[in-house]
Amino acid sequence: MLVLENILTDRGSKYAVSGGPCRSEEEAKAFLAELRRRKKFAKATHNTWALLTAEAPIKNDDGESGAGNVILRMLERDGITDHIIVVTRWYGGKHLGGDRFRHVQTAVRAYIEAAGLP
Repeated sequence: MLVLENILTDRGSKYAVSGGPCRSEEEAKAFLAELRRRKKFAKATHNTWALLTAEAPIKNDDGESGAGNVILRMLERDGITDHIIVVTRWYGGKHLGGDRFRHVQTAVRAYIEAAGLP
């Protein structure tokens, strides 16, 4: 599990990104449970994630409407399979509008680079 904290901050909202090898929805649930064992991540407003498996794409917005799809599109574009990426957001009290999608993209790019993925 690779976790990059404090990727960016905007209007009080803070972002982190994490990920690791994952081949199924069951493994994704186990990954999220492990991540949420960290008190900070358990208290997050959103843990949005996506995973591209051989069987099907899987995603979960966790209340951050459309964010899982942004992660999934980036995984598809880069051909990254069997690897979950989770973007975590702690809401800072102000709505970010469309900027939140750019922040998800920034977090995913940072993860892909740090993990040395294609």
